Amino acid sequence: MAQAHTKNHDYHIVDPSPWPFVGSISAFIMAVGAIMWMKGMTMAGLKAGPFLFGAGLIGILYTMMAWWTDVVHEAEKGDHTRAVQLSHRYGMIMFIASEVMFFVAWFWAYFDASLFAGEAKQFLRAEFTGGVWPPKGIEVFDPWHLPLLNTLILLTSGTTVTWAHHALLHNDREGLKWGLVLTVLLGALFTVVQIFEYMHAAFGFKGNIYGATFFMATGFHGFHVFVGTIFLIVCLIRASAGQFTPKQHLGFEFAAWYWHFVDVVWLFLFLAIYLWGSHWGKAAEKILV
Repeated sequence: MAQAHTKNHDYHIVDPSPWPFVGSISAFIMAVGAIMWMKGMTMAGLKAGPFLFGAGLIGILYTMMAWWTDVVHEAEKGDHTRAVQLSHRYGMIMFIASEVMFFVAWFWAYFDASLFAGEAKQFLRAEFTGGVWPPKGIEVFDPWHLPLLNTLILLTSGTTVTWAHHALLHNDREGLKWGLVLTVLLGALFTVVQIFEYMHAAFGFKGNIYGATFFMATGFHGFHVFVGTIFLIVCLIRASAGQFTPKQHLGFEFAAWYWHFVDVVWLFLFLAIYLWGSHWGKAAEKILV
């Protein structure tokens, strides 16, 4: 009987976990709360939407924390063999690919609005934009000011996280920690600069297609920077606890992948929205006129 339960393969059979069920219930509660909140619906005369949304959000965050904690414990026990690590890498690659398609949607919306600002079939769009891009009356950001500063900040953070990865591979614990500290600080600085930029925007989210496409694309990227910064903070805590080794550090590797993905998306945002959509767009308009 003992031989029947002996593990003779490299794959990890996950123990029964409550987190998929808890996470799905929390997501359902949050979705219902969001709908009730946005629609102004009540329950027994009370505006329960915000409370349901908050309860669901707390449940999701707790599920994420507990589930990933279990994954870390599995790694510490040695359950993440080479075969398991390969499967995890495939999963992370597919996740990043899905994130790429997520941003493709926002780029598509932006380019559709900007390239066809005077489209005859989109007469309402032409009425709002004046048939030009950026739309008439919109004062866009100077790409060589705060946007360029944030570009340099993110590019530098990509360098520091690569330094941390290189230090880890060579078992340089101090280099790993300082590389992560600098990356986290640069990520936080990027967020502060972007908030400052939003506070001084001469246009809003409502009332114009430029503001809607601008804030959706750059705002979701800013959210990804925030999530990536938390990801790196967790890696810094784990690195300080001595959990990563040169041969097993999937958590850090995935954080680095995610951070580089965020860097690349920002470069496209800077070129498309800040440069082409403002400076170059106006220059092209003068040439055509």
